[in-house]
Amino acid sequence: MWHDNETSVDYVNFRIVAKACAELIRNAGDEPVSIGISGGWGVGKSSLVRMIETEFEADRAKYVVVTFNPWLYQGFEDAKTALLQIVGDAVLKQAKSSETLQKKAEGFLKRINLLRLAQLGGEVAATLITGVPVGLIGKSISALVNAVGNESVAEGLSAGKELPASAKGLLNDAKPVSLPHEIQALRTSLEELLKELDITLIVFVDDLDRCLPTTTIATLEAIRLLLFLRRSAFVLAADDTFVRGAVRVHFAGTGISDDMATSYFDKLIQIPLRVPRLGANETKAYIALLFLERARREGKLHVDAFNQAKQLVEERLRETWKNKNVDLVFLESLAPSGNAELTALMGLSERLAPLLLSSGAVQSNPRLIKRFLNTIFLRKALATPQGIDVDVSVLAKWHLLERCEGELADAIGEMVSSVNDGQVALLKKAEDEAKNAESRLPPPFGDKAFVREWLQLAPPLGDYDLRGLLHLSRDSTVRDYGSDDLSAEGKLLRDSLVAARAQSEALDDKIRTAGERQAALAMSRAWEQKRPSRKWQKAEELFILTEVCRIFPSAGPRAAALLAEAPTAQLTPGLVFHLKSSSWATESLSKWLADSNTPPNIKKVIQQEQN
Repeated sequence: MWHDNETSVDYVNFRIVAKACAELIRNAGDEPVSIGISGGWGVGKSSLVRMIETEFEADRAKYVVVTFNPWLYQGFEDAKTALLQIVGDAVLKQAKSSETLQKKAEGFLKRINLLRLAQLGGEVAATLITGVPVGLIGKSISALVNAVGNESVAEGLSAGKELPASAKGLLNDAKPVSLPHEIQALRTSLEELLKELDITLIVFVDDLDRCLPTTTIATLEAIRLLLFLRRSAFVLAADDTFVRGAVRVHFAGTGISDDMATSYFDKLIQIPLRVPRLGANETKAYIALLFLERARREGKLHVDAFNQAKQLVEERLRETWKNKNVDLVFLESLAPSGNAELTALMGLSERLAPLLLSSGAVQSNPRLIKRFLNTIFLRKALATPQGIDVDVSVLAKWHLLERCEGELADAIGEMVSSVNDGQVALLKKAEDEAKNAESRLPPPFGDKAFVREWLQLAPPLGDYDLRGLLHLSRDSTVRDYGSDDLSAEGKLLRDSLVAARAQSEALDDKIRTAGERQAALAMSRAWEQKRPSRKWQKAEELFILTEVCRIFPSAGPRAAALLAEAPTAQLTPGLVFHLKSSSWATESLSKWLADSNTPPNIKKVIQQEQN
């Protein structure tokens, strides 16, 4: 399995972007810089931030690096003061080599504490602003203790003693304090400290788009307090769409426009950067390296071989602009010679990537790709103890359909439930038709480009017993597969439905006797059994569906999936008329009406019935 945490290991050529961002910070010299890394959920923002951070690991004497995750503080502490405190602690640690600088750093921390007190409001804020001690022995002492974190503060104040060094000068002088002056003094003192320490402060802020709007705004306000100081750099990772939404919530009722919400964020960011979206080459390489990583963890691939493959991928991705693509030959070269399993997985990477890229449900999102592969290998692990022999490529092809075209997957599943051997003849027909770009796919496959590509994806499933495969996919949906699920009453009903030509009380009794679940299964099996002789001409051909659904309406969705097979060019008015009172057939009738292949007389009947 692959974890969902950020990583500094580069599989998709992000390292080039990370190095470029690090160079921007280094080349800024003493000038401030702010970089905004934007992108949607799961595209790799956190991983890119980690890669940028690792670029400074060898220069920690010149840089003090702070990583702040406001999401971790949400609901526990104000994000604004938490960020200031973390910065203050980092600077103090750097200044401990000099007594003079340490005192200055402690002074900077004291100013942070003052702002934390002001943030509390009430009596504490009144004392700071007016200079008159208000309620020092009441709630203000408690607030001061909570803010400064020192029990001796309360003890000292209650005993009339002098304040401890960490808080001295904040309250006991009872002098008015100008908060704007203190904010500027905080900025000035930090700037002077960084200059005297001869270091650059780099603050990485991540997971901002996971926070509630109040936490998001508080963090942005804290960044604003420290932003654009000399010898400082901020790297802010967030989905800019989410941040603009948080700004709109914060200013709700003020009439703020989308342009103003965008401007609020843009004023904090000097250099905007969107996380590069994976293309076809990057997607192939990413999937291949995930397969190789798994083999390395399991001891099936030597570490050196994995590192060499990773290096080859990095080099190839840097040269794709020269038409040096990540093709099948290249991918297979990453697997050790003679390792058939890994060679096959490299081929699977090459086949899956285009569909994972083009699918709107995945769009080559790294996080979704990991989840996709985790599901496949989980099902593979579940197959063995159940005696199900299924290849990873088969699991991958089926789960791709589940993930990207769920309705079609359900329709195929319903077909499987109506056959005895688990093989769907209509699926085989569709796979054959998909090879001809000019051919029209049979219902319910439709004419989507994705479905046509999926049908051509190896291995073909038309001759495959899908029962075991679909049994493993019960985490996605619950279906019934296999003729052995039919009870004696269900089998009797199946045979009666095959022979039925008209409605009868005897048939109704058999449907009721079989019960809701068995009746639906018997309907599917009878429908499949009649497939070879079905001409789509007579109303009696639909009795199998209409009679069961009349007694048990819950069978309607399954009947609708079976009806979707109908070739519109062969339909007759009598057959359409027979469906007029079947609510479960409404969607099929609407589709036939919109289908250009439906004969005009059939469309006229449908329109009359709908009016």
